Amino acid sequence: MTLQRRRFLHLAAGAATLPITSRVARGEAFPSRPVRIIVAFAPGGIGDLGARLIGQSLQERLHQPVVIENRPGAGGNTGTEAVARAVPDGYTMIWAGANNAINASLYDNLSFNFVRDIAAVGSVMRGPFVMAVHPSFPAKTVAEFIAYAKANPGKIDMASPGVGTAPHVNGELFKMMAGVEMVHVPYRGDGPALSDLIAGQVQVMFGNLISAMEHIRAGRLRALAVTTAAPSPALPDVPTVRATVPGYEASAWFGLGAPRATPADVIARLNKEINASLADPKLAARLAELGGAPMPLSPEAFDAFIAAETDKWGKVVRLSGAKAN
Repeated sequence: MTLQRRRFLHLAAGAATLPITSRVARGEAFPSRPVRIIVAFAPGGIGDLGARLIGQSLQERLHQPVVIENRPGAGGNTGTEAVARAVPDGYTMIWAGANNAINASLYDNLSFNFVRDIAAVGSVMRGPFVMAVHPSFPAKTVAEFIAYAKANPGKIDMASPGVGTAPHVNGELFKMMAGVEMVHVPYRGDGPALSDLIAGQVQVMFGNLISAMEHIRAGRLRALAVTTAAPSPALPDVPTVRATVPGYEASAWFGLGAPRATPADVIARLNKEINASLADPKLAARLAELGGAPMPLSPEAFDAFIAAETDKWGKVVRLSGAKAN
């Protein structure tokens, strides 16, 4: 082997072992090609629509196509795993949400660790769930509901879209903090659960506000409270659960995450454009239509928020004994 060839092979081997961040830093400015956002849900849901709204805004601000790729499966774990294993260059992100914080404890033997393997890029939106009952239910306030539940232990059926979904763990948190018993009745999705609640087959659901809104306005359901710390502009006359159960809080939230080794300057650029997008009143209005409000945070603050949510829901999942089917 010639000296020249040995030098070439040595240099090539060295380049192959360079950290990806070094190769990115020495390459073109970010972004120079399309950015992909993986949504771990089927198209058409509220989470999917939120991803498309921020994706459209980022496309305009980054001057590159932003492609939404729906990759549902395993409660959102399929899409999250794909991002955790993706090249950490900022071109592949996950549309992260409360399901990720719940799944960390709900599923055994995941091949990734959400907090460890996904870096927070930017939070986008946050909104309430609603504690709704059938109109025939005797309780008209959260306090009356708790009193009824304690007087009739185990006689209240609580609907959810499935084991480990946000409405399920919202209800489990309520049970723990209010000291009441309810029977969890899981369904295959939001629609069937709402249908049985409207029909009076089950008595309560800590469900999606937007899905329940038309039924609340039509009088088919009664809203007792919203689950966020503050009242919702969408239901200004409905109190919070927290007003009766101190410390209770449950939110639907969404944001963008990337593989943990993504360069800090790339994350900073994306975070800057996300927060600038959220300052646009038109986008804020569109998010309000989905029941959410802008939630601009720094990457560090969003990382801390995700860690706190994962810890919080991990405790609820473990105490409830919930496990993925």
